[in-house]
Amino acid sequence: MKTLVEHLSQYAAYHRDRRNIASHFIGIPLIVLAVAVLLSRPGFELLSLWLSPALLTALAAGIFYLRLDLRFGLLMSALLGLCLWAGAALATQTTAVWLSGGLGLFVLGWVIQFVGHYYEGRKPAFVDDLMGLVIGPLFVAAEAAFLLGLRHEVEQAVIERAGPTCIRDKRVSS
Repeated sequence: MKTLVEHLSQYAAYHRDRRNIASHFIGIPLIVLAVAVLLSRPGFELLSLWLSPALLTALAAGIFYLRLDLRFGLLMSALLGLCLWAGAALATQTTAVWLSGGLGLFVLGWVIQFVGHYYEGRKPAFVDDLMGLVIGPLFVAAEAAFLLGLRHEVEQAVIERAGPTCIRDKRVSS
């Protein structure tokens, strides 16, 4: 199994433009929330817990994140828990509300992602490796931690492998 730094570095190699990274702070949470919403049906309540495919998916992802890194795993598990809560809330609404909410969030999230990759000038990481779909949310959490001055050792290891972030200037010089 790849290490945390290996996964983040591979993903980061596709995300060095700061505008693309910024778009991921919006797009990826919307997509993760949308998946939680859409996978919250079918479901049923048992002992005040909404049991659905979303719960199974979040448990699998949470275990994966915890195996990579305890601190990031705990953070990701908490964030997934919030998405499950929101997903369950929408899943108990009418089919129209549940489906339009889930699909709307999903489409909006991907539009934002593709705008970011336009700035990057590079395709999304998941095109070459489907694990990018699982690492993307972790990448956003890691980038947030780095902005807060946390996990400096992980940030430096990722930068050593993937290079520094920048803003690419696409204008042609005259």
